[in-house]
This record gives sequence, C-alpha cells and structure tokens, in this order.
Amino acid sequence: MTWPLPALLAWAAAWALFLGLQRVAAPLGVALLLATALGGLLALLPIVAATRWRRIFVALGFPLSLLASGLAGALPTWTWLLPLGALLALYPVHAWRDAPVFPTPRGALRGLSALMPLPDGARVLDAGCGLGDGLRELHAAYPHAMLDGIEWSWPVRLLCGLRCRLQRTPARVTRGDIWKADWSGYELVYLFQRPESMPRAVAKARQELHPGAWMASLEFEAQELRPVARHTCPDGRPVWLYQVPFKGR
Repeated sequence: MTWPLPALLAWAAAWALFLGLQRVAAPLGVALLLATALGGLLALLPIVAATRWRRIFVALGFPLSLLASGLAGALPTWTWLLPLGALLALYPVHAWRDAPVFPTPRGALRGLSALMPLPDGARVLDAGCGLGDGLRELHAAYPHAMLDGIEWSWPVRLLCGLRCRLQRTPARVTRGDIWKADWSGYELVYLFQRPESMPRAVAKARQELHPGAWMASLEFEAQELRPVARHTCPDGRPVWLYQVPFKGR
C-alpha cells in the first residue's frame, strides 16, 4: 500500500476500537489503553511502517488525534479543514508515492567527489529537493557544478528557493514532477527517496541518463543494481553510487 495509506488505516482501526468500546460503555481508561495499544501493535507491522520514524508516527497518531479532538472541541467543525488543507498543500496527493520531506544531514556528502568526480560546470539534479538541504550539501561537495532542484509541493518549493538564496546556494529551484522531468542532460541525479520508489527511479535513470552519468541515492539502495561505490555519511548512513552503464546484480 502506498504511504501514508497504511498509517491512515491504522489510525482508523484504533479510532474504530475506541468508539466501539465507548458504545458498549467500557471504562474510558480501558478504551483509551486498548486503542493506543492497537495503534502501537499495528505500527510494528512492516507492511504498515517500515522505518523507525514511520512506526513512531503511526503509534502516536491515535492518542495525539484524541488529544487534539478534546482541545478543539469548542471550535467549529470546519476549522479541521484548515490543518487538512495545509497538510495537502505541503504534501499533495500527487506526491504520496514519493518520499516526504527527508532532509539531507549537514556534512552528509563531504568527500563524495573523491568517489564520484565531476567536471567543472557539470549539471547536477536534486530530484525532490524538499527544503534545499541536499542542494546545500551538493554545492559543498561540487562548488563548480550547476545545480537544479525539482520539488512538487509549491509551498516547499518556495521555502527551498528562499533558503537557497539566504544560504547562498547557487541553485535553480523549480516546481515540477521529478518523474516527468528530463534527466538526460545531467551528469548526476541525487535522490533521497524511499524504498518503494527506487525501482521507478532506476527505470527512469536507465532510460534517460547518458553513458558516464551518475545516480546517487542516500540511504536507500537500488536493489536491481550493483553500486560502483558506497560513500558513508558521518552519521553512518550510506550513499549508494551508480554509473551508466549500470551493472545488474
């Protein structure tokens, strides 16, 4: 199932249990405890949450939403549309198959150029640039590269452009769909996606990247390909490096 659908279903199950127990006049504490426990158990299932942060996200969904419903009990019902609208603007349905905003850690790409050298003026794409953390690190690793960032969420794209200007990161940031953008003119495409979207990235890179071009993926490995090299970030996470023509496993 496409994330965040598993999280929504887990929260709905916890709420259904809580409301069902309330209907049969179960004590409030018991209903709260059992519904929270159900959410926590569902969060442990790999099909629901495959990473630590997703497990935390799913497990806390029911109790936090219950708390919010109590705090907002005196507000008009339509006020719930405001945070929902803000969430959809930041993370539109179109991008649910892609990664949410995963920031590239500071210093993560330090020393990357030793493993993956690029000529001066090389065009580099951060596909799904989020708030610009990856662009900042790419500029530090390749100060003479021409950087492009593509982001689908228009609020995030505006914030990314502002951050790049404030941090003096010379990057062109545009709003667009990374899967419809043309990757053929780039020497390097940098990704911080999610395991589910990596096969799609591999297929696009195989079709569009020219011989000698690189694809770099922070943390998530392309299972279909054999990496040319592996860079290790200061926090221990890998950056997997692949060069066209790709080698299969």
